[in-house]
Amino acid sequence: MNWIVENLNNALNIWNDKMGEIVGLLTTSPAEFKGGGIWDAILVIHGSVQAIGLALLVLFFLVGMVKTCGSFTDLKKPEVVMKLFVRFIIAKAAITHGLELMLSFLSIVQGLIATILRSVGFSNSSPAVLPDEMVKLIEDVGFLDSIPLWAVTLLGGAAVTILAFVMILSVYGRFFKIYMYTAIAPVPLSTFAGEPSQSVGKSFIKSYAAVCLEGAIIVLACIIFSLFASSPPAADASLPVVTQVWSYVGEVIFNMLVLVGMVKMADRIVREMMGL
Repeated sequence: MNWIVENLNNALNIWNDKMGEIVGLLTTSPAEFKGGGIWDAILVIHGSVQAIGLALLVLFFLVGMVKTCGSFTDLKKPEVVMKLFVRFIIAKAAITHGLELMLSFLSIVQGLIATILRSVGFSNSSPAVLPDEMVKLIEDVGFLDSIPLWAVTLLGGAAVTILAFVMILSVYGRFFKIYMYTAIAPVPLSTFAGEPSQSVGKSFIKSYAAVCLEGAIIVLACIIFSLFASSPPAADASLPVVTQVWSYVGEVIFNMLVLVGMVKMADRIVREMMGL
């Protein structure tokens, strides 16, 4: 019987560890992640791509000028020249100082995540544990009746473990997306130089904002789940022990599945909220 309890507890401990790891990842800046080695490489790539972005800046500017000006006569108008000049300066500033602006927005989101966690005391929340009543029921089961419980706990423990790793992979994926957006940023930002191509730059900024805000949605989902975990499902004492254990494991897995779904859908939720 102890093996059955131990198997369920091990699965729940893995889940709790991954929940704690998620909170740690969401409150960690990209510059601190994995010792900062990845961020240093991203900064080098960003600096190299910046030269390409400046070259594309001129190209998009010339293409935009040709498409927006019907003739060379338009270029003699002061208001047209001023508009083109201002657009060029803004696009160049976006490429040159885009990294600082992106980091500033990310810092604001990190502060939002920290505020949400502090406001509810998530670090002190109750982890998912096997109730004492369920432990006693399992330990009182005879040998023959325990055989179905082995199958239940094996399936339930495997499901919990898989869900935990799927969830943490989604959070790691957010970090990778932030790195990718940062590394390649000068190229899409260069499209601001031309009016016809500026929609690409706008889409890039909106997408980056959505990736950053995913962290806040994931934190909210974890907080909601922690409230479920603090009130474990109640077992019906009139049912057989195997049925009670199966009902408990099934409800726990369902709650975890909802959280994993919310974590994986965080980007979609952000886009719907912000109209992106």
